[in-house]
Amino acid sequence: MTTVYDFEANTADGSPVKLSNYAGKTLLIVNTASKCGFAPQLGGLEELYKQFRARGLLVLGFPCAQFGQEMPAEATEIGAFCRRQFGVSFPLFDKIEVNGENTHPLFQWLKSGAPGFLWTRRIKWNFTKFLVDRNGEVQSRYAPFRQPMALAGAVERLL
Repeated sequence: MTTVYDFEANTADGSPVKLSNYAGKTLLIVNTASKCGFAPQLGGLEELYKQFRARGLLVLGFPCAQFGQEMPAEATEIGAFCRRQFGVSFPLFDKIEVNGENTHPLFQWLKSGAPGFLWTRRIKWNFTKFLVDRNGEVQSRYAPFRQPMALAGAVERLL
């Protein structure tokens, strides 16, 4: 059986990271964008991360430019902006695609494990959130309009 730990992704500086490095953590994986109307959620994600990181939560941000080109910068600039503007301290990765033929394998797996509304797999916009348990299995998918702190109960149940 495939788990989140079977995947690898590049950090903002292009270094590969095996997600198995995060084994035993509860993960909240989010496709992000700095010029999106939902961008203030970066602050909410940071707040959720700070609240639960000592208990094992790790937020992973994956910039994506597939929706209205709301992520035009390079990955290193994106990271600097997110830290400066929203105080982000959780890991940010290189820009990826979440839909189409170049979908990152991690997001292919996430979408198959937690389909969206009416069982669609396509991600409709930035700030779609996937909650993964300590065993590396996707548990839930949340729509972009769902505020990060509204997930606190679900996160707490998995910790």
